[in-house]
Amino acid sequence: MAYATMERQQHSEGAVARAIEDQTAKLPSDAFLWMAVGAMATSATLQVMGQRHVSLFIGQWAPTFLIFGLYNKLVKQLGSDRIHN
Repeated sequence: MAYATMERQQHSEGAVARAIEDQTAKLPSDAFLWMAVGAMATSATLQVMGQRHVSLFIGQWAPTFLIFGLYNKLVKQLGSDRIHN
């Protein structure tokens, strides 16, 4: 247990990462899921409207939002906020 804590402290995040984590930790994890669903719905709507290029651009946001949500969840459970709070 002491080794894991020592290793975590040696590899802690920088000030910028901690600031970002502090702000994103305020968002509920499902917010990122709903943003991804919104991007997919918007993309589908734009595709039907014939806006193919914009549709593809917006559709590519969905996996990014899901990855942000995963990162947010991991930081809340395992991240540097355990050490610095």
